[in-house]
Amino acid sequence: MAYENLAFLIPLLPALAFVITFFVGKKTPYGGALIPIFAIAASFLISLLITIGLLQNPDQVISQSYHWFAILNLGILIDPLAAVMLTMVTFVSLLIHIYSVGYMSHDPAKSRYFAETSLFTASMLSLILSDNILQLFISWELVGLCSYLLIGFWYQKPSAASAAKKAFLTTRIGDVMFLAGIIVLFADLFKLVNGSIPEGVYLLRFDEIFSYIPEIAAMNATILGFEVSHLTIITLLFFGGAVGKSGQFPLHVWLPDAMEGPTTVSALIHAATMVTAGVYLVARTFPMFIAAPQSLIIVAYVGAFTALFAATMGIVMNDLKRVLAYSTISQLGYMMLGLGMGAVIGAEAVGVSIFHLVSHAFFKALLFLCAGSVIHAVGTHDMRELGGVAKVMPITAATMVAASLALAGFGIPGTSIGSTGFFSKDPIIENAYLFGEHAGNWFPYLFAIVAALLTSLYIFRLLFMTFAGKPRTNYGGHESPASMTVPLSILGILALIFGAIVVEPFNKFVSGTFVNNFVNMDIPALAEVGNYELAHHAGHEPLLILWMPVIVAVIGLLIAFVIYYQKAIDMSRFVSKDNSVYKLLYNRYYQNEIFTQLFAVKFVYEGLAMAGYHIDRFIDGIVNVISYLTIEAGDSFRKIQTGVIQHYSMAVITGVSLLVILIKLVMEVF
Repeated sequence: MAYENLAFLIPLLPALAFVITFFVGKKTPYGGALIPIFAIAASFLISLLITIGLLQNPDQVISQSYHWFAILNLGILIDPLAAVMLTMVTFVSLLIHIYSVGYMSHDPAKSRYFAETSLFTASMLSLILSDNILQLFISWELVGLCSYLLIGFWYQKPSAASAAKKAFLTTRIGDVMFLAGIIVLFADLFKLVNGSIPEGVYLLRFDEIFSYIPEIAAMNATILGFEVSHLTIITLLFFGGAVGKSGQFPLHVWLPDAMEGPTTVSALIHAATMVTAGVYLVARTFPMFIAAPQSLIIVAYVGAFTALFAATMGIVMNDLKRVLAYSTISQLGYMMLGLGMGAVIGAEAVGVSIFHLVSHAFFKALLFLCAGSVIHAVGTHDMRELGGVAKVMPITAATMVAASLALAGFGIPGTSIGSTGFFSKDPIIENAYLFGEHAGNWFPYLFAIVAALLTSLYIFRLLFMTFAGKPRTNYGGHESPASMTVPLSILGILALIFGAIVVEPFNKFVSGTFVNNFVNMDIPALAEVGNYELAHHAGHEPLLILWMPVIVAVIGLLIAFVIYYQKAIDMSRFVSKDNSVYKLLYNRYYQNEIFTQLFAVKFVYEGLAMAGYHIDRFIDGIVNVISYLTIEAGDSFRKIQTGVIQHYSMAVITGVSLLVILIKLVMEVF
């Protein structure tokens, strides 16, 4: 492949752009924006050329490995999964950086912003390229660090500093689980090779890991009286890391607060980089998950519940960015549900889930950039203060409509007519139906279809409250500059037509990720190891099931139209502190009170403080008792020291006499 020798430049160019922009960005035009833009554009071009070459020869993946130290390596792996991710991340990141030239034009710290976003992009690209789990984890941690820096970009604001710390600490919970999974995996692999590793063999490289899957699956541990496969333990620990990074319940709480950074940062985090890392991890290690009993079922349940749980909160938020934040959490739930459906459709689940990831990157980046365009023009992100924005920002409004149609999943089943979200989300819901039909477990499907209804409701609620009707305040407003509207237009076109053009070849291409010259996995055989029974009649669902996601999307649109455009229903009767359901949703199920006030403050902080107090008292008591006994013993022995030589002589004679008597008695006995 002609461009394979340039693969190392894909993460290296943005990394170099970070260094240059950080040190000399203030002295260059646009706050140093041009440096990361050109670097990421070059990375995108290399990624695109490699992807095109790989499409022609999908079996010949790029694999480059170099010795690092001891039994570890640094390597590059570009297979179909990595190729589409690289192309998506570089493309969306490039558009966001171009958009940021206008959006951040008045920020005095824009050079720091472009340096950090460039490092963020480089870290994500390095994560995708990794050919071993340890290198992936190191890049994973760099992504977390960059998210901390960008969420807290306006660190002068207490809310931004708090949100950054919350994101960093919450995702650390998942990161510790991920690291624990790597340690358990390495211990099992080391045991399987009897501690003898041939030169040039790297145990943590994905091809080596996958080759030992049956042996690891056969190893069991007893947990709470149950026999659990080591592979199940490892994959669930990996999934714990993905739950933190990709905002799955219950570690999703950091994502809405991540809105404290610039809107372009929100677009970068929610569309192209950090939150997709967890989905990518599960997809990358999919052969392990499908061979691990129960792991994919847990992934499916968590994903389906997250999709529904987040959507219920999205319908009551009044902040433009918070609605989109809960939308991101919900759509990430769909992606995890799609991977979990590997329990019935095998490797095809990877193609379906990653296609939704890519399409979501387009329309979610568009949604956030449209929100940023509105905020940049009118100075507020409270939907209750807007209305009629379409009259002053027609391009932003048109692209927002395109993104909303994609998110809601409008299209015509059985045809090539539909938005990108229609072609990516609907197959996940249909697979959930297949899972229910095949396994008799209908909860994932029910969660997914209700979440689809709520998705349509909250996004068209946002659309009508913000862009339709008359202005509710004197916000002024104007259309954004070309540097912002051109990226919006490009993403708007992709949100509408990308799915129809590439859905079938994309899914086929990515689903073949695990059959090539790097790995050659028999997924159906691994499914038997994991006790999953794959279905053989996928794609033959009843017509009503094919139409159901579109039907609920239309119902959500009509409800939003009647309530928020025609105002046929007086919502003040429901939007009230006296309404317990609304209060519960608006307060986000009191998650902040439960996690922060109850768990973090009461349980952890006050618990540790109380434990520390009692430990200090216990240690002080021991020290006091020892000192008291020492002093008393000293006082007692001091009384013996009379200074009279006769007393000392008598003591010596008495002691020697007793010692002689004792020795004689012992000798007589033995």
